[in-house]
Amino acid sequence: MGEIQALRGTRDILPDEVVFWQRVEATARHILSKAAYREIRTPIFEQTTLFERGIGEATDVVGKEMYTFVDRGDRSITLRPEGTAGVVRALIEHGLYAQGGVQRLWYTGPMFRYERPQAGRQRQFHQLGVEVIGSADPRADAEVIAIATEILQNLGLKNLHLDLNSVGNKTDRHNYRQALVDYFTPYKGELDPDSQDRLTRNPLRILDSKDERTKEIAQNAPSILDYLGSESQQHFEQVQQLLSDLGIKYQLNPKLVRGLDYYTHTAFEVISDDLGAQATVCGGGRYDGLVTELGGPDTPAVGWAIGLERLIILLQQLQTPPVSELDFYVVSRGDRAEAQALILAQKLRQAGFSVELDLSGSAFKKQFARADKSGTVACLILGDEEAANQTVKLKWMATKEQTAIAQTELMTMIDRLRADIQSFRAER
Repeated sequence: MGEIQALRGTRDILPDEVVFWQRVEATARHILSKAAYREIRTPIFEQTTLFERGIGEATDVVGKEMYTFVDRGDRSITLRPEGTAGVVRALIEHGLYAQGGVQRLWYTGPMFRYERPQAGRQRQFHQLGVEVIGSADPRADAEVIAIATEILQNLGLKNLHLDLNSVGNKTDRHNYRQALVDYFTPYKGELDPDSQDRLTRNPLRILDSKDERTKEIAQNAPSILDYLGSESQQHFEQVQQLLSDLGIKYQLNPKLVRGLDYYTHTAFEVISDDLGAQATVCGGGRYDGLVTELGGPDTPAVGWAIGLERLIILLQQLQTPPVSELDFYVVSRGDRAEAQALILAQKLRQAGFSVELDLSGSAFKKQFARADKSGTVACLILGDEEAANQTVKLKWMATKEQTAIAQTELMTMIDRLRADIQSFRAER
């Protein structure tokens, strides 16, 4: 029997990489809480009809990429391929819209799509997303874009640009859809097979094709911006003005169409110039009809999602791993010393310090090597002599200065230790 390995399209996130994920999550949580966004956590699997109705049966996600199965209750179940539909379902089911006002929500977690795995794109992938539900105000569009920009900039990303478009309302899209059918039909035989299929089912998606010949043909396709009604045009102009007022640069991209059917009006992507072909880090837009489509009241909404795998790849390319925040590494040898080391480590943790206790039982030399590698500020050393005398040696890693201290005295100098640790850490 062969070795059991992770399934194709899934991957383990090991501790050295997890520190980047934790940095992203902590940064986003801080910024979102300041803006009054509240976290929501929805199930990983839902009824299949939720995604068929919400995302659209003519989309690639529903038609080709969903993980769908029949459970033991003979129900069709799907692992969520994106987060918005589940959030809206929860909003309707629990009547959150009845509380009045605007719902500002955010989520993070794994999503699932059956795609060809590549760097930054897995079959189990992770997203961080926000939803502002209950506001048709262009300021909501500008706010979510501003928050996405703030999160990415606070993570240290610089080579970013914002692509902006409007896909109009239902009437605008209907008129534009017919214009695209009329334009692409004479070229049908030259389009790639997927685009030929989309010509009758979802012609807007042809604009997103990666096939080179199809992209050439699409260069001269009609622009959605020429088919916007006055209401859509006014909304889009206000969004652009608000972004300019916020100092957020953008470029219009009439070919930008998000891959899900529920989008209306504003559509946008934040793109990194450091990622190569898979450049989109954040994508989103307005989806005013989705709540109604899923059985709720007429409720406007706007949001976005950040693909965390791509973002983490970017951070790893551009940044060094976060510096260890370990205050003490405890080295011990001998039965009495090891027992005292455990007590001492736990007391220091309870006092608010970060402490790693070496549990290997190996020779001092090997424990010291691990202490050096850990990035700790200080090392505490207990051997037979220290155990007999109820003392501990305190060694500052930066200066190699070493002092013997009574264990009881160590616990009375907490404030001084904390100040010394901060001082050494600031000098790194």
